[in-house]
Amino acid sequence: MTEQERVTGTKVSQDASMPEVERPASVNRHRISGVFSSQSVVRVGTGTTSRKVIQKAYWYAQETDPDEDGSVMVMVRPLNKNNVPSGQAEAVPKADFLERYSPELEYYQKEVFPRMKELDATLKRAETQREQGALYSAQFEYEAALNVDEENVRANFGLGLTYMERGDTGKASDIFTRVVALDAAFAPEHKHLFNEFGINLRKSKLLDQAVEYYERALKITDNDENLYYNIARAYFERGDRQECLDTLHRALELNPGFEEAQKFLTYLEKEGNRA
Repeated sequence: MTEQERVTGTKVSQDASMPEVERPASVNRHRISGVFSSQSVVRVGTGTTSRKVIQKAYWYAQETDPDEDGSVMVMVRPLNKNNVPSGQAEAVPKADFLERYSPELEYYQKEVFPRMKELDATLKRAETQREQGALYSAQFEYEAALNVDEENVRANFGLGLTYMERGDTGKASDIFTRVVALDAAFAPEHKHLFNEFGINLRKSKLLDQAVEYYERALKITDNDENLYYNIARAYFERGDRQECLDTLHRALELNPGFEEAQKFLTYLEKEGNRA
């Protein structure tokens, strides 16, 4: 049994911060979605008190379907003082968006998502008192954005893949590191994402990030044999043989009938005897 996998994808030039990466065809990239920021330099004051300051603006962004020419746009809407999307959406070409806007994962989790949940609750209460109209339209719009927590985690991972494919390895490394550190990615209600997200990191050859992700996930749920099996594969591909063996044994303790884990362990033991 070999743990090397054939993958297809576009190879990307790398810097020292990340390994050489191919995006496997089996790794889905979700569309851009979430909160981003932009910065602009403006002059304030007059005369001798005039000075330049950097202004930061926050936006809610969603990637659109390609048009007839294959062009992809990202629709951005400003966040108002209550940290919810408001006003007219602006279409920004995807390439320009990736250059000009920066992801704000932590700001979204701490400031925007709680406010959007509050707004959603308010709209639902008001729905019983008012006829459907503009209010209903607003509710529909905000609820679409509220698919959030899970979709936002997926979208952030997809953004990292997009940066990789563009050769922006510094941005890709930053986004993956921040996603792994994000509390929302490890909420108990998202347990079903643990294996999916870790597998995608491993298949993308982001082994350090995959191991870190799995190790954090195991602090939340330590009775999932699939988590132990998948971190064993990441350890193996990273060259950590003993850690690989230890986690495989743990997977089999939890589920003695785990056929894939047993086959993997048998393979490792045979390889060890040959050495």
